[in-house]
Amino acid sequence: MKKILLPLLLSICLVLLILAGDAYFRLARYKPIKPLPPSERAVSALKLEVIPGQAFTNSIGMKFVYIPSGKFIMGSPFDELGRSEWEVQHEVILTKGFFIQVTEVTQRQWEAIMTKNPSRFLGDDLPVEQVAWHDCQAFIKALNRSEGNDRYRLPTEAEWEYACRSGTATAVASGNLTAAGNMCDPNLDRVGWYRENSNGSTHPVAQKEPNAWGLYDMHGNVWEWCQDRYERWYEKFTSDSVTDPLGGKLGRKRIFRGGSWFAGSEYCRSADRLKAPPDFKSAGLGFRLVRSE
Repeated sequence: MKKILLPLLLSICLVLLILAGDAYFRLARYKPIKPLPPSERAVSALKLEVIPGQAFTNSIGMKFVYIPSGKFIMGSPFDELGRSEWEVQHEVILTKGFFIQVTEVTQRQWEAIMTKNPSRFLGDDLPVEQVAWHDCQAFIKALNRSEGNDRYRLPTEAEWEYACRSGTATAVASGNLTAAGNMCDPNLDRVGWYRENSNGSTHPVAQKEPNAWGLYDMHGNVWEWCQDRYERWYEKFTSDSVTDPLGGKLGRKRIFRGGSWFAGSEYCRSADRLKAPPDFKSAGLGFRLVRSE
């Protein structure tokens, strides 16, 4: 009996060894393809080609136009209606052109990148508001990552005023103010939503006239955060030119510009400046992006 079982057991072991060896070599030849991490998959899917100097629409529907380099007078003259003392006029030279968003960031665009809409007034085409300066930075970081670049940012204060003026030297891009305080102004009515015509809320973007460079809502609807820190640097300038200013080097507060739906006409002027801590939020405060070349 032992003489019969022993050869049988040896045969079974031999068969098992052959099968195991075949399986091993099959596995050794198989090299699984590792999937790309989610961020890299997004970059590949949303790769965006921007032609220098030409308007474009990005991956989430933001429209941008190109603003050429140039120089302008930043600030306001002493006789401008509604002027503040920290709007000292001085020449600014911008040596680099840039792309700027045609409108404020809308809630549709915000929700394409971020998970929660913080706005008081809800609507896809309304500007996103109640966003702190830090919230804007988080949005920019996520958008840059999704498109595989680091070129989106907030405008500097000088870039913002240069784009807002679009070659004009008047209080607003459509002319000088004729009224301030609690009165309607016909020139401002053409281009912006403010206290006297907004009916107490924001409005869908791009409903008023654009400026000469095709930008909407630079006056009113929502104030817009800028990159700069606030410091009284603006008042230190003389008639000498300054090139590519970046704002103050010290201080915690950040600049915002443009006026809002609940602001009087004087706050919607091209030269008007306000400041707040970077964690400040308001239903009248949003932002628009620029994209470096």
